[in-house]
Amino acid sequence: MGSQAVQPEQRSMRRFTMQLPVQVKLAGLDTIATTRDVSAKGVFIYTDRDFANDSPIEFTLTLPPEITMTQSIRVNCTGKVVRVERDPRGKYGVAALIDHYRFLDSSEPSS
Repeated sequence: MGSQAVQPEQRSMRRFTMQLPVQVKLAGLDTIATTRDVSAKGVFIYTDRDFANDSPIEFTLTLPPEITMTQSIRVNCTGKVVRVERDPRGKYGVAALIDHYRFLDSSEPSS
């Protein structure tokens, strides 16, 4: 019987499973994607576009009232792609670390 090493959980923040629309900027082009889960330090999104590991990423998402406990809040985030995987539907799953975020006014455009 072979033994398999069990990898310890590397996530330090609680993840929230939620499918939210997210506007992603890549090389000056905007694309719409959907989150699979979100935490304070990272996000996993499904998109039609391929990303390279370690590439910079910028995205804007709207956190719903169920999360904020007040009103919907738009958040602009920048970070780095840490993993890309292809799913059976032909989408790309992109895991990214969030380096910086800022809350946007309702009248403020996404960068």
